[in-house]
Amino acid sequence: MTDTAARSPHSVLQAQLARVEELLRATQELAPGQRVAELQSEVDALHPADIAYILESLPTDERLEIWNLVKADRDGEILLEVSDAVRESLLADMDKPELLAAAEQLDADEIADLAEDLPDDVVQEILYRLNAEERSQVQTAMSWADDQVGAIMDFDMVTIREDVTLETVLRYLRRLKELPEHTDKLFVVNADMVLTGVLPIRWLLVNDPAKRVAQVMATDANTFRPEDDVAQTAQAFERYDLVTAPVVDDHGRLIGRLTINAMVDVIREESDAEVRERFGLLEEEDMFASVWKSLRNRWAWLAINLVTAFIASRVIGVFEGSIQKLVALAALMPIVAGIGGNSGNQTITMIVRALALNQVSVTSARRLLRKELGVSLINGLIWGGVIGIVAWLLYDSLALGAVMTAAMTLNLMLAALMGVLIPMTLLKAGRDPAMGSSVMITAITDSGGFFIFLGLATLFLI
Repeated sequence: MTDTAARSPHSVLQAQLARVEELLRATQELAPGQRVAELQSEVDALHPADIAYILESLPTDERLEIWNLVKADRDGEILLEVSDAVRESLLADMDKPELLAAAEQLDADEIADLAEDLPDDVVQEILYRLNAEERSQVQTAMSWADDQVGAIMDFDMVTIREDVTLETVLRYLRRLKELPEHTDKLFVVNADMVLTGVLPIRWLLVNDPAKRVAQVMATDANTFRPEDDVAQTAQAFERYDLVTAPVVDDHGRLIGRLTINAMVDVIREESDAEVRERFGLLEEEDMFASVWKSLRNRWAWLAINLVTAFIASRVIGVFEGSIQKLVALAALMPIVAGIGGNSGNQTITMIVRALALNQVSVTSARRLLRKELGVSLINGLIWGGVIGIVAWLLYDSLALGAVMTAAMTLNLMLAALMGVLIPMTLLKAGRDPAMGSSVMITAITDSGGFFIFLGLATLFLI
């Protein structure tokens, strides 16, 4: 076994990236022609997804140098693999003939996915070059919103009739040049293209060839509508271990199919978006974007964070006299606020995930809130008791230890309360439950923790 074969795909990809970076910066060691030739050889040997990864990992000038080495017949595949932010920078470097050449290599559903990032005149030229069937498919996919199944369905599929034998189906498949990717089942339709069932490939292979399709096919297949939400559809793919599934219209007619690779992309994008929105990033960001673009993406929630930090500082200012009289308060209050923020983020993560999976209703939310308050109460008494004992031993004050325990418990309960209410309120307002949730919970537990701890200390210690 070679060294490359023994390594994981990720380590191989990292080695490829390192090699490309080494060649890009080898301006002194190699002659220009040799350097370009070696770079070209490296790029030609890479899978489109690996080229996309490398492009995302390079600064803009080096990214464009590699992009210009990619052969025209691979441009379209790579544009579909890169992130939206990086795709924007690559498209900006391409002229109209290059864009048209890239689109020529793509299927109808892939063209529809790319079309929203292309200039209108280029889209119209692409549509003009397609045949009537492909043009109709692209226009159909483009008519649906990005978060609907119709926007990502695939039109490349194999259909059969239920009144033919399995032997006839096998002969038909042998005449095809190749099966569409991720084909694990054939779709059974009638003369009006109404879906009547599905025939898994494995059933086709193990049954008597003399049997008719109607005798073998499954009639209870999972089907989806083009208006269905893609995130919920991806959950269904995960739940039922689907590889492909048919998409039908209101009359049951087969109009497309969904594939597992599209669903994996949806799951990844949903996960990325959730993480991004929790911390207040407005959109996906190119790591090497200009300062101005990154600033526009980040300023809004930073401004909100600044306001909340100012509020927390004013809370501390209100108890300035108490802190001057008992300096230990200044050392202990960040512990109360920090633990509360961490606990609140744990609760919010769980709630946002449950909401994404449609596992929380209004009724269950009340029970969930009671449960989270119970957990925070017990955690507060246990860990607040631990830190209370530490404070007692450090500062020789039993009263200070008791205040520390009480403040920790109350702030953890506040964190649990807001950890449930913040995402539920955002959802009720029609916003993404993850939007800025981490920023908001941290702000509340900081200000609340300072107020509770310093307030209790002022009442019972000063």
